[in-house]
Amino acid sequence: MAGHSKWANIKHKKAATDAKRGKVWTRLIKEITVGARMGGPDIATNPRLRLAVDKAADANMPKENVTRAIQRGSGGLEGVNYEEVRYEGYGIGGAAIIVDCMTDNRVRTVAEVRHAFNKHGGNMGNEGSVAFMFQHCGQFLFPPGVDEDKLMEAALEAGADDVITDDEGGMEVLCDPFAFAGVKEKLEAAGFKAEVAEIIMKPATETVIEGEDGIRMQKILDALENLDDVQEVYTNALIEE
Repeated sequence: MAGHSKWANIKHKKAATDAKRGKVWTRLIKEITVGARMGGPDIATNPRLRLAVDKAADANMPKENVTRAIQRGSGGLEGVNYEEVRYEGYGIGGAAIIVDCMTDNRVRTVAEVRHAFNKHGGNMGNEGSVAFMFQHCGQFLFPPGVDEDKLMEAALEAGADDVITDDEGGMEVLCDPFAFAGVKEKLEAAGFKAEVAEIIMKPATETVIEGEDGIRMQKILDALENLDDVQEVYTNALIEE
């Protein structure tokens, strides 16, 4: 099936990520630490940790940083004890936003998240207020120009649940989050390395936001993503430039 183009939003997010590499490393260290604490230090048996380590490699994080984070998470080194917390809310035009955080101080984090919402015209909601609009899944994005038939065949053989082609010819492969590592490995073995590969909260439907409203919405998202305790921000807003 066809879907809306995602490439403008992806390019914006990647540019913002590249501009904040130090912050990206900090977030990855948190993810690696928590992943190792929850599932153990062996990436062969811990898909969450494996994904975080793969992201660290893509972000050019030194291996010694990764090793220390794994040791810290598995009890080999002392360190801060982070916990995961999710906040939900609304942006411009009622667009849904999910904010996933890792924090050692919930009081500080909720105050900062609420302030970021309120300052730019959004508002926080209650737990569960928007999460039902999203699907937890593995996502692989391939740019226009990839051989559609071959990728679809490889994806389905790898165990993917769905393959979606957007209006520009870009392709999106979706899978169960627990199958993510295996699907990623099989796709790459077949010669398909995704532009973006991650486990996400994918919106069931998207809300297109344009003009001044789009600028205001982007300010909310940027303010949330810039918070130290925030790991990921998901939204059903599709901001048109």
